[in-house]
Amino acid sequence: MQMPNSSSISEFLLLALADTRQLQLLHFWLLLGIYLAALLGNGLISTAVACHHRLHSPMDFFLLNLALLDLGCISTTLPKAMANALWDTRDISYAGCAAHLLHVPP
Repeated sequence: MQMPNSSSISEFLLLALADTRQLQLLHFWLLLGIYLAALLGNGLISTAVACHHRLHSPMDFFLLNLALLDLGCISTTLPKAMANALWDTRDISYAGCAAHLLHVPP
């Protein structure tokens, strides 16, 4: 009697950026700075375009869309990378990996 193959993938392992704890903490702080700068910059662009009546041209509309797209992309990848660096983990769930693949432009 042959047993069916019923294995399933529940998580993936990511490669670490660094092996030493000091470099992992440095990566965390650098990624946090990049993340906060991106949130602040794209938030200011979104607020300026949405609130200022002179910024309602088609070019400004596309700039708003680009800022919102960047907020979505950076909010799917960097928090997981920061968590992996801070807590010295390397796993990512299958759903999380799918979210990264669907939100990151080629």
